[in-house]
Amino acid sequence: MQLTSSNLRNQLLIAMPALGDPNFFHTVTLICEHNEEGCFGVTINRPLDMTVGDLLKQLDIDSIEQVVLDATAVNGGPVQPNQGFVIHDTSQSWQGTLHVGDNLSVTSSRDILEDIAVGKGPDNFLLALGCASWSAGQIEDELRQNAWLTCPASHQILFETPYEQRWQQSAGTLGVDVNLISDVVGHA
Repeated sequence: MQLTSSNLRNQLLIAMPALGDPNFFHTVTLICEHNEEGCFGVTINRPLDMTVGDLLKQLDIDSIEQVVLDATAVNGGPVQPNQGFVIHDTSQSWQGTLHVGDNLSVTSSRDILEDIAVGKGPDNFLLALGCASWSAGQIEDELRQNAWLTCPASHQILFETPYEQRWQQSAGTLGVDVNLISDVVGHA
């Protein structure tokens, strides 16, 4: 199977049950960029013991929005663990905004956090610390090895589904029950 350079952008990468890498065990990762140089994404289902309010406080950003303060941040992946990435709808753009797909972007600049803190940010957002990246051809090889499933990104999974249900529900959009998948390949 030949994969084109852009076909994983705006897709959710769903870890197969047998994927043993602890960084990606049972994860769902939004692919934000995919080209001939590699792939970049943000994991969306690993909540941290940190709220958005905790992070804003560390950055000396005052917030007036209690719902923002109480939102849980997620572990976005093993790369750049101290860098914040905000996945959000595209009602606006900020300095470090990368458009992922229709009505979906990721921003890594401080200005979005300042706007979120005062109620001027996007309607829907998810704050992650860290990201995931793959070198040229690496994700394609992992897909050929059946390490991942993919499905289109959805607003519901990204912003409405509880973290602990995102892995099962992402696979469920494909009609797959990940709890019933075997990691053993049979031959006829």
